[in-house]
This record gives sequence, C-alpha cells and structure tokens, in this order.
Amino acid sequence: MRVHFVVHESFESTGAYLPWAEQRGYTLSWSRVYAGEPVPKNADGFDMLVVFGGPQSPRTTLAECPYFDSLAEQHLINQAISAGRIVVGICLGAQLIGEALGAKVCKSPEKEIGHFPITLTAAGKEHPFFSHFDSPLSVDHWHNDMPGLTDQATVIAESKGCPRQIVQFGHFIYGFQCHMEFTAESVEGLIRHSQQELAEAAGKTFIRSVKEMREWNYQEMNETLWRFLDKLLQAHSENYPGRGCN
Repeated sequence: MRVHFVVHESFESTGAYLPWAEQRGYTLSWSRVYAGEPVPKNADGFDMLVVFGGPQSPRTTLAECPYFDSLAEQHLINQAISAGRIVVGICLGAQLIGEALGAKVCKSPEKEIGHFPITLTAAGKEHPFFSHFDSPLSVDHWHNDMPGLTDQATVIAESKGCPRQIVQFGHFIYGFQCHMEFTAESVEGLIRHSQQELAEAAGKTFIRSVKEMREWNYQEMNETLWRFLDKLLQAHSENYPGRGCN
C-alpha cells in the first residue's frame, strides 16, 4: 500500500497516521507544501491520499499564502477519486474534498479546540467502518469551519458544536473535521504556534485550556482511528485486489 501525505504546516503534523502506516510497512511519500514540495499532478504514485489540516481555507489564494495551492490540491483530490484511490481529509483536508466535489466550505456553528464528544448519526451507527466507535466518543478538535456537503455526502458523526464531524463523500472518500490523529506531541506544536488564538478563545464554550489539552490521553482516540483505517483499506483491497494492503 502506497500512502501519500499532504502536510500544510510544520506545526501541524501527521500525528497518529505516521506510526499507523509505518507499523504496517506501507510505502510513504510526502508533499510538505510549507517547505515548497508540490503536490503530485496525478494519482499514479499512490493508493491512498491523506490531506491534513492547516490554518488556511480552501478559498485561501496564492497571494495570501504562496505555498498553498488550493486549486492544485483540489485537482489532485479529483484525480485520486477518479482513479479509485482512497482519500481521507482532515479539517482543511476535509473541506478541500468538499470543495473539489463542488460543495463550498461553511462556517461551523462553534469554534472548537480540544477534546469534546462526537456522536454517530443513524447512518454512522449502521456503517461497518464505524461499528467499533463509541457514541459518544471524545475526540480532538481545532477548527472554525466545516466541510460543505454534496448531494451524495453522508454525515457519519456530529457534535454539539459542529454538525459535520465525519463525512462520507464516497465509498472510499472520507472527511474528518475532527482531529482523531492528534497526539500529545502534535498538540504541543499547535499550542506553541497558537498562543494568541488560544488567548482570544479562552473561556468560550468549546475551548479547552492548555492544561486540559496537555493532560488528556490521546491513545484511545488514536486506536479508534487506526481500526477505521484498517477497515477502510481492507475493504478497498477487496474491491481492488491488485492493490492490496501490503
């Protein structure tokens, strides 16, 4: 299995996705766009595309952020979908999937930072990829916006602060507005970078304190994500037996 990571910022890492892929012996490739690495022009070089978060919006222009090419990433997402690849987007990545498919990013009802519970929708409870999820399940968040929905999209999970926490855009295309990949180490990078944002948001309903974020145990959330990913890749290998999970 060949997995390609698109990472937008040095302070917003791959988190639990990296050990998940490494432990399974998958072949990894990267587009660290903050370091000037371009995204691939097509999906020929990978079986799974993972697009991570960042402070940008799908509507951020090259003039506003010269290393973030939203249209190039949306093109890659569409190339991957057309080629039958797995596509997973996290936060900004989920919003980019929606935009690539014609659904405009939306403002979330609430800003969320830190761990808060999500609950599965009726569709989520029936979905075999999510049968191991507790509902409610405490997961991490760091966002203002949420992905748009296409006519074919299905909301898998929601929260009190945001009605679009996990979205299925297609059988092998999933957007996570929440950050189930966060680890103590990756959150520390965000905390260091976001002092002003955290100070301005302090005391709001869905904002955890730095102390709470540092003390929370991320392991259960990460393991729940890993089981979803394993199910997703197994189902993909059964539909595309030439690609497999090895």
